[in-house]
Amino acid sequence: VQLVESGGGLVQAGGSLRLSCSASGSTFSINVMGWYRQAPGKQRELVATITSSGGDTTYADSVQGRFTISRDNAKHTIHLQMNSLKPEDTAVYYCNGATVVRNIRLDHWGQGTQVTVAS
Repeated sequence: VQLVESGGGLVQAGGSLRLSCSASGSTFSINVMGWYRQAPGKQRELVATITSSGGDTTYADSVQGRFTISRDNAKHTIHLQMNSLKPEDTAVYYCNGATVVRNIRLDHWGQGTQVTVAS
């Protein structure tokens, strides 16, 4: 599975950005996709996830109500619409695709895209 992100950039606080992640390869094996982020000096953290089958979503408390994750199965793509951005949202955002078989999880990662929110 290969994941390629796009859509990062520099935005003023209060602004919006939309990230996209296109999957290729053995996309049929992916059970859930999501976005994680890592700020300088901090651990990578979950932002949002969406299941491949039912479209169930989860969000980190810090982005609930501001970010929306969505999917386009026909294009093997997920999106992250980020509104009301804050400086603390500044991070490298990584697309993740997870395959879970018999309770064994295999993670696939994109290369990351930088999001910078200026105050």
